[in-house]
Amino acid sequence: MSADDENRFRPKPGRIRSDARPGKTKSFFSQAKKIARQHSASPSRSSPRSASRPGKSPTGKSGKAARSTKGPGLQRGRGAAFVRARTLSGGWRHSAPGMRRVVVKTRYVKDAGRNGRSAAHLRYIQRDGTSRDGERGQLYSATEDRADGDAFVERGKEDRHQFRFIVSPEDGADLTDLTAHTRDLMKQIEADLGTRLDWVAVNHYNTGHPHVHVIVRGKDDLGENLVINGDYLANGIRERVSELATLELGPVTEIEQSRKLSAEIDQDRFTRIDRAMTEEADERFLDLRHEPAEPRRQFNRTLRLRRLAKLEKMGLATPHAPGVWELSERMEPTLRELGERGDIIRNMHKALKADGLERDPMTFHIHDGPPETPIVGRVVDKYLSDELGENLTVVVDGIDGRTHHVAGIDPARVEDARIGSIVEIGPAETAQRPSDRTIAAIAEDGVYRPSRHLERAKFEGRIPGGDYEGYVDAHVRRLEALRRAGIVEWIDVDQWRIPDDFESRAAAYDAGRNRQASVRVLSVLDLEKQIGADGATWLDRRLVMSDASDLAPAGFGQQVREAMDQRREHHIDHGDASRSRDGQIFYRRNLLATLREREIASVSAEIAASKALPFRAATDGETVSGKFTGTVQLTSGKFAVVEQSHEFTLVPWRPIIDRQLGREVMGVVQGGSVSWQLGRQRGMEL
Repeated sequence: MSADDENRFRPKPGRIRSDARPGKTKSFFSQAKKIARQHSASPSRSSPRSASRPGKSPTGKSGKAARSTKGPGLQRGRGAAFVRARTLSGGWRHSAPGMRRVVVKTRYVKDAGRNGRSAAHLRYIQRDGTSRDGERGQLYSATEDRADGDAFVERGKEDRHQFRFIVSPEDGADLTDLTAHTRDLMKQIEADLGTRLDWVAVNHYNTGHPHVHVIVRGKDDLGENLVINGDYLANGIRERVSELATLELGPVTEIEQSRKLSAEIDQDRFTRIDRAMTEEADERFLDLRHEPAEPRRQFNRTLRLRRLAKLEKMGLATPHAPGVWELSERMEPTLRELGERGDIIRNMHKALKADGLERDPMTFHIHDGPPETPIVGRVVDKYLSDELGENLTVVVDGIDGRTHHVAGIDPARVEDARIGSIVEIGPAETAQRPSDRTIAAIAEDGVYRPSRHLERAKFEGRIPGGDYEGYVDAHVRRLEALRRAGIVEWIDVDQWRIPDDFESRAAAYDAGRNRQASVRVLSVLDLEKQIGADGATWLDRRLVMSDASDLAPAGFGQQVREAMDQRREHHIDHGDASRSRDGQIFYRRNLLATLREREIASVSAEIAASKALPFRAATDGETVSGKFTGTVQLTSGKFAVVEQSHEFTLVPWRPIIDRQLGREVMGVVQGGSVSWQLGRQRGMEL
């Protein structure tokens, strides 16, 4: 061996027969747990953090915050010990043969008590028609059969978050007592989480499968934020419900399972048979030629072949040889869409039937977003679009002869609309923001300078509260949002490049992000009540307009025509209209204003007696000022009550004034409306 070879040798001491780096050696128990996870039958082998957004726990905490939660077994949220026990014992059992199937949906809602969403959600899950006898749903808790929803909302108004569950056992109709079943479930969940829970629930029987809505406060029994393990939310609750249902009803027999699977063959939705075929297919090709002669396997083969024949008629499967099929790549999304559409159509049929109406399904129009043209009609139903959320779906029987389904509507927009009310639902509102107009006005040679804007604001001195820096910063935040959309360009800390078409592009950006349909309540009264009403009704506005070309000769359009004829006769009988010899109808001059003033005079007399204040009618062009103390809903519309120390008046209501309840307001009455001067003209609205 040469000297060079000797110099090349460099000894590297280390542990015998170990290539592990220092500090990375794993214990035998850690390695055993890893192997157990790899061979687990659990449908979810990922950790809770990997199943959620990067850096976030499933309950909304960052990974670091979730790991720092104190207490034994809570490093990954309450319920983590139960998840680990299930993983090490062979995985979740709710999908095992014989276990009762159940669907559990969960949602984590931040600040629900502070912004009124908790109260709104409770209101809608207790709506009419959800109980077994078709009445309002009844709220209950662990100890009360009639729980106080307002008290629950009050207790949780400062909570950081709340949890919402929907629990729907497949065989829920066979359970003896759904309320007792829910209480047993919540006791078991409390045992798994190691804390008492503050919760309320409502049973719903308005679908084919009875289900339960459960709302849980985001606090544990020590008053700390309740953090629940992600896998427990995804699988643990489902596991417990399945165990309880199986305990009460007994395991699912092979005959019962075969019957349930056979019923799925002709369904227009994504079924368990479809899911099994999708998992078995090799690059979308399914080979059923070599199934074992075992009776169970042959039964499954028969199910698949019969289902494939159905899918072939739908264009979602293609035979290539006897027993060899190709599944369409569109199969799952198409079947899921068909299932959702079928659910919508059934809900629309049910709502119409409840009103004693029959409509041809060919006239049903399901809107994917805000309608492109305004829809006018009667509210047939309104319910939660996503029963875990707040947005509503409204079913409208339109004057165009069609029945419309519009989802994702803000509840505040239809708060005054009841079943039977007349509404107009149109495209999303695209009004320009005052802040955009201000930015365009301040910009010089296409450049906006915050420092220049601050100088001008201080010089004019019209910013309420004198927060000039905050006022300008709000405009800068708006520009930052538009920069991310590629509309403006940041030059430096005091310069933004503004395009010539800035305002139109900013309005188009807002319109693209705004998926909320515009809603206007035309009348809170249904047609029958409008016929004999004292005030100015929607029917009266239709009569004065005299154009009935938009009224279809069938459906609700025809009902409106008939109601207009009856309203016309009502006016003739009361001297507000007359019929000439040739059959022409002549209405009293300023009919709408006369009817409105007549109703206001009648209602104001009642209010004056209760308030011990005299009423004074506001005239056109008059400036009205005083304290806004409330609203009153009349046939002629909604009116705001404005009080002074010695009198009060009623003026037309607008949504913008709601934020001023209990405060001094001022506005100018103009043409049956009011132009409120609430500071927004000063540029504070963004």
